[in-house]
Amino acid sequence: MKNIHEKEKKLTDTLKKLREINIQDSKETDEVAVLRDQKNQLEIEKKQITKSLQTLEEENLKLKSQVSELKKDYEISKGKESQFNEKIDELNQETDSLLEEIDKWQM
Repeated sequence: MKNIHEKEKKLTDTLKKLREINIQDSKETDEVAVLRDQKNQLEIEKKQITKSLQTLEEENLKLKSQVSELKKDYEISKGKESQFNEKIDELNQETDSLLEEIDKWQM
């Protein structure tokens, strides 16, 4: 008998404790679930954006390298053009000198 009374008292105490526990409203549980879903979605989007950013940064480095190479090529080309123009000027001067010599011999 004593055993039954002890079990009954323990059961009563347990029920009392359970009543004191503030059971969450299902609406709050739903809101938490929605927030968890939104958080997961945002984390997925963050990963995608981070990956896109990394890809863009790599592309940016490649483009900077290409621009640098193009600048070097342009400077080389500009130097060659300058040398070519100098050679043309020298040839023009030689041609003028030769024409003057021819004119002198024709007189």
